[in-house]
Amino acid sequence: MDKNQALVPWFRRGDIGGITYLVTNNIVNYLIVIATLSGVLKWPDKIVFGAVIPGMSIGLMLGCFYYAFMARRLSKKEGRADVTALPSGVSTPAMFVFLYGVIMPLHYALGDPEMAWSAGVAACFIGGFVEFCGGIIGPWLKKRIPRAALLGTVAGIGFIWMATQGVFDILGDPMIGLPVLFVAALGLFGGYMFPKQVPPLVIAIVGGIVYALCLGRIQPDFSGIGFYIPNPINSIEHLIDGFAIVAPYLTIIIPVEIYNFIETLDNVEASNAAGDNYNVREAQFADGICTMLSALCGGVIPNTVWLGHAGLKKSEAGIGYSVISGAILGATGIFGLFTFLNSVVPPAVCAITFLWCAVVMVAQAFKDNDKKHYAAIAVAMVPPVADYMYTQITGALSLANLQTAMQASGFNEYDAEITQMIKDAGVMWNGVPATKSGAIIIGILLGTMVTFVIDKRLDKVAITALVGFVLSCFGFIHSASLGFYPSSQFAIAYLLIAILAFIFHGGRKSWFKAVEDFEYV
Repeated sequence: MDKNQALVPWFRRGDIGGITYLVTNNIVNYLIVIATLSGVLKWPDKIVFGAVIPGMSIGLMLGCFYYAFMARRLSKKEGRADVTALPSGVSTPAMFVFLYGVIMPLHYALGDPEMAWSAGVAACFIGGFVEFCGGIIGPWLKKRIPRAALLGTVAGIGFIWMATQGVFDILGDPMIGLPVLFVAALGLFGGYMFPKQVPPLVIAIVGGIVYALCLGRIQPDFSGIGFYIPNPINSIEHLIDGFAIVAPYLTIIIPVEIYNFIETLDNVEASNAAGDNYNVREAQFADGICTMLSALCGGVIPNTVWLGHAGLKKSEAGIGYSVISGAILGATGIFGLFTFLNSVVPPAVCAITFLWCAVVMVAQAFKDNDKKHYAAIAVAMVPPVADYMYTQITGALSLANLQTAMQASGFNEYDAEITQMIKDAGVMWNGVPATKSGAIIIGILLGTMVTFVIDKRLDKVAITALVGFVLSCFGFIHSASLGFYPSSQFAIAYLLIAILAFIFHGGRKSWFKAVEDFEYV
């Protein structure tokens, strides 16, 4: 056989579907970033379209190119032409956590979009470094963090931030949102396909835009089209300034990036199961490096390996889809085409994709875990809700010029008088500031402990509680800032759990026996 014939071709018919998948979904993510930064936070265009979007585009483009290179090399090594490149994209869960858990609180606290952007750039760079480190410690962590705890926490983020906002945006404009949702649901949840295997999601998005244009709901805007090459020197200056600002948010950044590199690990392993034997560590290193380069160019959202490799392989996509998608997305950011896209895609249409992503995240948490661990998933889902409630309540009260501040409790919350007024009004506020601080880690800790209780491993519950004790002592959880807090009530409480768990574990063969085959539901 001719050696060249055994190599995956640069383009084949299946790449058309891959391009549709990668470009459409990434563009929707970009539009969510633009809608949040420009529409909600009112950041100036010079930051959003002159730095954030081009920076993200460069990181994503490099990721797509590198994964195509990995696929070509794998094809050459194994002498196979049926290799499919890993799908690369903006990390949707990390995007929502960064936007709503880091950038939005900083924006309202600082009142300065440029400073908030500096912090976002620093957060993205730190996230990229954590992703890079995932190539070293990821497999070790994956063996020790129960999947129920990890996926449950992420499902909580998806449900409270993505699903709710998606449904609200759809119902906020029902004339567009509901018909578009129905068409998209035919493919996303029903498995229907249009002729030539065209996915209903693509028809829903494109058709929704045309439909909105016919209704006069959108007005194309070409004013932002131009040439935007990021200035790394300027971004590096803001990166340095942002490190000090973003330090208190490490409790949010680090755990979501731990999820991010474990997601990469899972997705690469899924590609291995589908027949393409990619190196997990290399993919994680690539994600981290591309994310850090994106931050150096002004980006604020990390990259990851996406789900969907098995589907792309089934549709016979190769490497051309990755190269072409990377070029399209890179050019779209550099030439300012997202200003045009932002003006022609209504929020109700964007909402379809992140509602779908949220549903997949919640469903995956339960599908990929044993039924007995459902309780752990449910518990892990709750702490991220505190982030949502905190943002909504503080945002509403800011209209009355009521602001949170560091209190003696160690949380950013209101003084005792205002706090009591909030509670007296029936608002669920008790414990919200405490849970909001490090919510993702708290979700993982609680989910992990419940998992080990179900598995009757109280010794591991004790070890997990000791981790909670250490994290509380240093302010990674239940604290508005890092420091040393050995007398924290939370630290003491975790220590008490550890002591009790060790005692109960010691009596497991005598006075504290578990019921065999116990089911809680």
